[in-house]
Amino acid sequence: MNPLRIALLTHSVNPRGGVVHTLELASALTSIGHDVTVFAPAGPGETLFRLPPCRVVYAPITLPQATTVDMVEARIDAFHRALISQDATSFDVLHAQDSISGNALAELKAQARIQGFVRTVHHLDHFDNPRLAAWQRRAYQDADQVLCVSDIWTCELRSLCGIHAITVPNGVDITRFSPRADHHDVPIRRRFGIGVGPVVLAVGGVEARKNTLALLEAFASIRDVKPNAQLVIAGGASLLDHDAYTRSVLQRAAELDLSVGPHNNVIVTGPLEDAAMPALFRVADVLSMVSLREGFGLVVLEALASGTPVVASAIAPFTEYLDDATCCWADPTDIDSITSALLDALNKNTLDFAHAVPALLARFSWHASAQRHVDAYRHFLAKHALPIN
Repeated sequence: MNPLRIALLTHSVNPRGGVVHTLELASALTSIGHDVTVFAPAGPGETLFRLPPCRVVYAPITLPQATTVDMVEARIDAFHRALISQDATSFDVLHAQDSISGNALAELKAQARIQGFVRTVHHLDHFDNPRLAAWQRRAYQDADQVLCVSDIWTCELRSLCGIHAITVPNGVDITRFSPRADHHDVPIRRRFGIGVGPVVLAVGGVEARKNTLALLEAFASIRDVKPNAQLVIAGGASLLDHDAYTRSVLQRAAELDLSVGPHNNVIVTGPLEDAAMPALFRVADVLSMVSLREGFGLVVLEALASGTPVVASAIAPFTEYLDDATCCWADPTDIDSITSALLDALNKNTLDFAHAVPALLARFSWHASAQRHVDAYRHFLAKHALPIN
C-alpha cells in the first residue's frame, strides 16, 4: 500500500507521557515508510526534549498566558495558525494526541478547512472550569475516529459518551531502557545525592492523580524499617497547576520529619533531560506507580525493561497487561497496602524477570503499535472516504 502522510500533534515540547508516545510513534511510523510531521506548540527558544527522525513544525505561542485557560487558548491558537500555514489538507491523517490539539483540529473541521481528524485519548481529567471541561469534551466528540491506549478508556468513552473508540496500546523501547549500566548512572547518583538506598522511584512529578501524598505516607513507614531509604520523585513537566497539592505534600513531609532535597530523604528532581531517565530507572530499587488514574502507565514497561521491580495500583489499566509475575499489587487508597507492596518488592523481588517480564515486553513494541495505528488510519480513511494522496 501507499505510504501515508501523517501529522501527529502533541500539546507540549516537554517530557510527558503523551509527548513521549507521540515521538515514539513518529519514529516507528517513519521506520516503516510513512511520511510523518510532528506539530508542537513552543515559546521562544523552546524545542522538543527529544527530536524524532522526521519533520518537526513548532507552532509559535503568541497570546498571553496568565492563567491555565489562557495557556490552553494560546496553544489552541498556535496549532490553528500553524496548521493553516502548513496546509493541513495536504496530510492524509491529522492525529491529535490531546485535548489542546484536538480543539484546533475541531475548529478547522468546523470551518471546513479539513475533512476530519483522529484523536487519541490517553485519559480524561476532571475540570471545575467550564471552558476547560468544554475543550476536553469537544476534542473527542468532534473527532472522526477516537483511539485509546487502554481498554478501560475505550470502555469509558463508549459507556459515558457513546464514543466507539479503538484500543491501540503503547510500546516500549527495550534498546533505550535496559538493565545494562552506562556512563550516566554514577553521575545521576552524584547529582541528586542518591545513596545506598533502597531507592523508591516515582515518575511524573507531584500530582493528586499520581497519589503522591499516599506514597509519601507509605514511604515514611518504610523508613522505619529501612532508615537509608530514599524516595525520588522525577519529572513533573505538566501544563496544569499542581502548586496547591505540591505545598500539601511538602507540608506533610515536614510533619513526617522527612527532609526534602538532594542528598535527603525525599528528592524531587523536577523535569529531567531525556538521557537521565534510563539511568534513574536503573538506579532505583523499585518503581512505585500507585496512581489513582492513568491512561496506560508507560513508565511501568520502561522500569521493567530496565530490570527494576514495579509496584502498581490494582486497577485498570494496569490489570489489563500486568499480573503477579510482572508486578507487586497495591490498593492505591490504602497506605498500608502500598507500604506492604513496596516492602515485598524490595525484600523479595519475586517478579519473573527471566520469563514473564521479557514476554510482556515483547507484546508491547512501538513497531507493533505503529502497525496498529496504520490499520486504524486506513480504516478511518476508508470509512470517511477521504482520498489518500
